[in-house]
Amino acid sequence: MEIRQTRGIVLRSTGSWYEVCDADSGKVYSCRAGGRLRLQGDRSTNPFAVGDDVVIEFRGEDEPPLIVERKKRRNAIVRRSVNLSKQSHIVAANLDRAFLIFTIASPETSTGFIDRFLVTAEAYGVPTTLVFNKCDLYGGQPDATARLEYLEAVYQLAGYSTLRTSAETGEGLNELKAALASAGINLLSGHSGVGKSTLINRLLPGLELKTGDVSSAHQKGKHTTTFAEMFALPEGGYLVDTPGIKGFGLVELERDQLHHYFPELFAKLPACKFHNCLHRSEPQCAVRAAVEEGEIAEERYVNYLDLYENFEADTAYR
Repeated sequence: MEIRQTRGIVLRSTGSWYEVCDADSGKVYSCRAGGRLRLQGDRSTNPFAVGDDVVIEFRGEDEPPLIVERKKRRNAIVRRSVNLSKQSHIVAANLDRAFLIFTIASPETSTGFIDRFLVTAEAYGVPTTLVFNKCDLYGGQPDATARLEYLEAVYQLAGYSTLRTSAETGEGLNELKAALASAGINLLSGHSGVGKSTLINRLLPGLELKTGDVSSAHQKGKHTTTFAEMFALPEGGYLVDTPGIKGFGLVELERDQLHHYFPELFAKLPACKFHNCLHRSEPQCAVRAAVEEGEIAEERYVNYLDLYENFEADTAYR
């Protein structure tokens, strides 16, 4: 029996089967994980994630190809797993940029969720763009418009790029396409109901991903994407669609390092009296002074304090 191997990239993971694109031929194979495969130190619920660079082995026409090796990841987006026996779940790997889709209303995305996502992205080295979606809904809502403008200012001040989009009117779609085209592997993530699948359908006509309504009773979205999946973009590169994320508990982070992942806080650290200042109650803290002077958004600082105070609960599955 002739055994041959080739490298590929994981396009889809269902937990037991993996769709892998052959790096040489471009052909997509349905693969299983190799029985003898061992991944040292891996405690995640999914040993292979969308975006992983893997080696697949062919053993015969009657056997499915096996994934026998996973190359070292250069980064990943990781969230806390709901499986108590495991530490984390890899959302996607080897990303060039993440796009966090969120909404001011219908449903409202909390800045607590946004900042948890951003902390994780900073910790794992994934640049992130914030996408304010469903902007067509805010025209007649002064409060929503004011909130939108405020949050744009907050996150731009922190160093993040932002976009406004609407799948209904087409607002911002050309800008989003251009941003996606400038990167290789792009992750689109966010709560259920923020319009992520509808946006992707506009970006990739003919894909026809299922979309869901927002519950009128709870203003929460219904899950429409079941598994993470990667699609080739016409302009080049890939787009990773993920299931809607309800929560984003922190994993594999140290409590006293949290402020390192708030760029505007970390930039002020050299001006603090103490080199290990945690920006809570220490004297001559440059971060607290910057908050008082409006150089750092108070909402971001409050979210940092909340993450710090509730760190043990956020990392309960470590």
